[in-house]
Amino acid sequence: MHSLKIATFNINGVRTRLQSLLTWLEREAPDVACLQELKAVDEGFPIDEIRAAGYGAIWHGQKSWNGVAILARGTDPVEVRRGLPGAEDDTQSRYLEAAVEGVLIACLYLPNGNPQPGPKFDYKLAWFERLIRHAQALRDSGHPVVIAGDFNVVPTDDDIYNTRSWLKDALLQPESRECYRRLLAQGWTDALRARYPDEKIYTFWDYFRQHWQTNSGLRIDHLLLSPELRMRDAGVDKWVRGEEKASDHAPAWVVIDVQGGAGEEAVGGKPAAKKTAAAKKAAAKKVPAKKAAAKKPAAKPASEAKKTAGRTTPASEKEVTPVARARRRASGA
Repeated sequence: MHSLKIATFNINGVRTRLQSLLTWLEREAPDVACLQELKAVDEGFPIDEIRAAGYGAIWHGQKSWNGVAILARGTDPVEVRRGLPGAEDDTQSRYLEAAVEGVLIACLYLPNGNPQPGPKFDYKLAWFERLIRHAQALRDSGHPVVIAGDFNVVPTDDDIYNTRSWLKDALLQPESRECYRRLLAQGWTDALRARYPDEKIYTFWDYFRQHWQTNSGLRIDHLLLSPELRMRDAGVDKWVRGEEKASDHAPAWVVIDVQGGAGEEAVGGKPAAKKTAAAKKAAAKKVPAKKAAAKKPAAKPASEAKKTAGRTTPASEKEVTPVARARRRASGA
């Protein structure tokens, strides 16, 4: 048994804040990093710099908005699902699943929902309902699962500095909170709240009205653990928010115990991940974050990059459960 550190970070523009991302990866060294709000198309994802920093990655980009990615230190995550099931006409890049070291990692960027009431809030609630249904399937699979990301919901009044200015915001609406409560009722553990049951702990500080300077924050980035997982520790890398050109979010993380090692089987019996040549090289001689950002290594062959970045999941495949789908792919079907 060994530990695995899993983090979630709304980067708010992966190209704009690439240096911030690389500095954080070098300093905190999470084993898995779930990113949201890439705000970049698939071809614009900085895979060369991320590989130079010692991480493999899968990503699901979108022009100008949204976008999610899963990074794994020293390995390539094994993609299980791209897009949340339940709405074939939903083209927004908000959900990604991968297997890393025997754990299924779900990375999400739940819709903000503002202004409310209105179509955007309706979309938020509909997306939340789809997540609740899919999370139940993940919960029932019996596999160790971590659902991580920007949920765009403040669970309780204890998760915000003051509700007065936010009463009409979609993040605090009773419907949003009820959806989150129903999600937890399936048996998921809110890692940060379990680690700090009585403390004010935030992951988001608005750019406006001196919210960072006065520690006027909200907790909207969450890591949910299935019952199979044992938590060692959890926290927020608050220092990242104070850096120059920072995102308005800070990374949140959890350390869990996992069985076996990277060679163990993951979801559906598929190998969890394998070390890439770039990852091995970076592990042997770690590349400083600033150098990784300034000097790009040789890019992957175009055919390989397109295969990973431009992959579109057929509708028939999206409807297969993650476990069954991984098994089918492992058997060569």
